[in-house]
Amino acid sequence: MNNLATAQPTPTDTDLMQQYLREILLSPVYQAAVETPTEPMKKLSHRLGHSIWLKREDKQPVYSFKLRGAFHKLHKVKQQSPDAKVVCASAGNHAQGVALSASKLGLQATIVMPITTPEIKVAAVKALGGHVVQHGTGFDEANRYAIELATTEGAIYIPPFDDPDVIAGQGTVAKELLTQHNQLDAVFIPVGGGGLLAGMAVYIKAVLPHVKVIGVEPEDANCLQMALKAGEPVTLERVGLFADGVAVKRIGSETFRLAQQFCDEVITVSSDEICAAIKDIFDDLRAVAEPAGALALAGLKKYSQQLGTSTNQQLAAVLSGANLNFDTLRYVSERCELGEKKEAVLAVTIPEEKGSFRRFCQTLGGRAITEFNYRYASDHKAHIFVGIKLRHGVQELNTVKQALSAAGYDFQDLSDDELAKLHVRHMVGGMPPRPLTEQVYQFNFPEYPGALMNFLNTLGEHWNITLFHYRNHGAATGDVLAGFEIDTPDIISQHLDSLGYQYQLVSDNSSYKTFLTSD
Repeated sequence: MNNLATAQPTPTDTDLMQQYLREILLSPVYQAAVETPTEPMKKLSHRLGHSIWLKREDKQPVYSFKLRGAFHKLHKVKQQSPDAKVVCASAGNHAQGVALSASKLGLQATIVMPITTPEIKVAAVKALGGHVVQHGTGFDEANRYAIELATTEGAIYIPPFDDPDVIAGQGTVAKELLTQHNQLDAVFIPVGGGGLLAGMAVYIKAVLPHVKVIGVEPEDANCLQMALKAGEPVTLERVGLFADGVAVKRIGSETFRLAQQFCDEVITVSSDEICAAIKDIFDDLRAVAEPAGALALAGLKKYSQQLGTSTNQQLAAVLSGANLNFDTLRYVSERCELGEKKEAVLAVTIPEEKGSFRRFCQTLGGRAITEFNYRYASDHKAHIFVGIKLRHGVQELNTVKQALSAAGYDFQDLSDDELAKLHVRHMVGGMPPRPLTEQVYQFNFPEYPGALMNFLNTLGEHWNITLFHYRNHGAATGDVLAGFEIDTPDIISQHLDSLGYQYQLVSDNSSYKTFLTSD
């Protein structure tokens, strides 16, 4: 295949930019993709004091920008090998992009998908003409198998992001954006493996070099940010899975090289901030973005708040996809107000006596309580988990904290405590009847038949399980909190490693100690 990154002789930065620019300008992606609109977000613009624009890649036939890179790559394959077979690995948007592109070009496509992939996504790929093979419990296993299949069957492997042709296809998003709005001050682009950022950045800097290019990553999947600090791609030990479309442990080599040269800044955001951005998109445009799709807007909001409102900036973000599992909306609705700083959750210790709750509410000064979790624990004091509605964000929260301190309450702000928000809030009152020598772990649990039995077979007969909380959010991987009656974590670590699930020890978490251990 044509490989821009290894063209001889080694190109200068200008030569590299010109080669990518030519590929983007001449890309045949519109044989499959459509030109998507760039729409104003009027409500959010008024709130932030800047002009906010959203590039609507959710309007592609497969509801994601991934179709562009897949088609550009497969078009090159078709030109050079008309009867070629192609294979890729994906649990989502790349799979649909390759399947539709192959169908348009008359190529045979095999898509390897993990067995944890929701059936709705498997059905979508099949409907687009892809031959689906399910293998492994996660992307890494599926990807290794796809590469093996390509070798054994004489097929061509189609990478999801780290390929010059894929990058060039994604760059057509920037070509449209700058045609639709050429007075932008900054463009915000979601980052997973870096294909979209790389393609858009090289085009923007070639055409309007003064426009800032800003990559946005989840705080718990910041592979580009860490690579930039190290000066080379690094592999993250674990990544958060809420924004599964960008849950990538290692940035691509070619995408990193382009990001180093053409990306001005990287911003990271929390899951709650992503949820708030999903709500903003719905409020303004009545569109429902997937978490990775709203990532860039979350970064834009964070950037605009740091800018202030002294000058009106023209800011654009890419809504990169809308392949949302409907069950995820339950999680989003729980967390969007926290992400907007319109709600705070606190752990507060109050006296166990008549009138305590009324006096506590009086201390809040009439503010609405959004959540209240409590169960009797002792004759002297009670630990409550409480949500409070805020109208003025952090400033108002500080006022609440000052009032609680003045009234003599012992409290903790849990608004940024992921364990508290994901698990503990649903378990308040679950005190053990006796003191336990307990070690508590958080697991990323694959969603497939037999996963729980595998967990119990590996651990259940060796140690007493003292705590277990799981909640399904429609993703390929769930999140589990589990406790074991054991003195030290060293004894169990070998068995946990043999599970093959991501995990971390959380026995020192403050919300766990407050609500789920005996005094």
